Amino acid sequence: MPAITISDNDWKRVKIKLKRKYNHLNDEQLQYTAGQEDQLIERLAGLVNRDKDYVIFTLKKALVNIDNNRL
Repeated sequence: MPAITISDNDWKRVKIKLKRKYNHLNDEQLQYTAGQEDQLIERLAGLVNRDKDYVIFTLKKALVNIDNNRL
């Protein structure tokens, strides 16, 4: 079971936040399909050179504050 669940609608907003924080990431690297959270977390961990726990923390923070631009 994944550590978090992200809907397609939420992902659109989270992706924008991630691109602002990590401006080297592109749309292709941030491809995501609902239900594939574990693959997303592993991929992001490699792309931003952080561990999975940090990526999960960052994604949860983005989801909690989905209506603002902060990450």
